[in-house]
Amino acid sequence: MTDVNGMTVIEAVVFDWGGTLTEWHDVDFHAESLALAQAVVGVDHPVEVSQERLHRAGGVVWGRSRDEQRSATVADLFTEAGLEHDPDLLHAYYAFWEPHTQTDPDVAPLLRGLRERGIKVGVLSNTIWPRAEHERIFARDGVLDLIDGAVYSSEVSWTKPAPEVFRAALDAVGASDPARCVYVGDRLFEDVWGPQQLGMRAIHVPHSNVPDVQRGHTEGEPDAVVHRLADVLEVVDGWR
Repeated sequence: MTDVNGMTVIEAVVFDWGGTLTEWHDVDFHAESLALAQAVVGVDHPVEVSQERLHRAGGVVWGRSRDEQRSATVADLFTEAGLEHDPDLLHAYYAFWEPHTQTDPDVAPLLRGLRERGIKVGVLSNTIWPRAEHERIFARDGVLDLIDGAVYSSEVSWTKPAPEVFRAALDAVGASDPARCVYVGDRLFEDVWGPQQLGMRAIHVPHSNVPDVQRGHTEGEPDAVVHRLADVLEVVDGWR
């Protein structure tokens, strides 16, 4: 959509989180499951049994996200594993992820630049974590106050690339027209093909070594590709 001067009006730029606002890291998911197992209660078998059940449950939960766009929470992961847990004992799990959650240094100046241009900033993440954990990380890294709205799939019924979750993200930042909105992410299925189905533009950040098991049925063709987040601003300025 254009204004009276023939310029494209960009209302909002929405970002993926893991692998986009944070750097991509290869993760040992067996070690993740061992950290999760520290929160299991009411069982008398070795912790390794809980670890393996949680590892299998993770594959099921994330498979549903990929294939059916069904959301889940940390509690759902334990339920799928047939285990009870105490949420107050999840500190080992979040500590395991701490090294993988560092915000890219380009993020703060990029978000400030967008907002200086009158462009809303959003976040949309496929996640089983609660909002409070994501906001703690953004606050830790000094960018929470630069985000106008966020949607975490743990709070809604869908995951990317379902169009409903992108619409929810636009609603969260107060944007109305998908054609005037941009999504930035590292995955060609969820973050490129997905938003394009709603009519958004998509910028791909091809930094992530996405395992084949995590790839969806379609790889979208991005409207632009950037090799560092700082370059998003130049792309958006070109579209404006």
